[in-house]
Amino acid sequence: MIANIETEFAKITDYWSPRVVADVNHQSVKLAKLKGEFVWHDHAHEDELFFVVRGSLTIRYRDRPDVVLNAGDVHVVPKGIEHNPLAEDECWVMLFEPSETKHTGDVVVEGTRSAAEQRAHLKPAGA
Repeated sequence: MIANIETEFAKITDYWSPRVVADVNHQSVKLAKLKGEFVWHDHAHEDELFFVVRGSLTIRYRDRPDVVLNAGDVHVVPKGIEHNPLAEDECWVMLFEPSETKHTGDVVVEGTRSAAEQRAHLKPAGA
């Protein structure tokens, strides 16, 4: 499988709607365009890695200082830690997380995307 990052980002039309571009060792590689404030949530059993491709992103925490990320920066949100991403302007991120990770943890909001929705564009194996 070959995926061009610029081409894949061009296909993303909704903010906060991750798009799986690859799977490796039970981990999903996802791309998302972010803008504005998301929702406070956590992932009880999974760490979540943010890699900022373009723009800047603030990861807000309730129990520790916020983390500001710029293009090229990587940050891991530890499992079970409540966080709320915020992007003042459009930000492009690559996420690495276990394939079973719920988009918004146990919080369900209008923008929550199921794992199936995040990978609906992928062809089935062997197709």
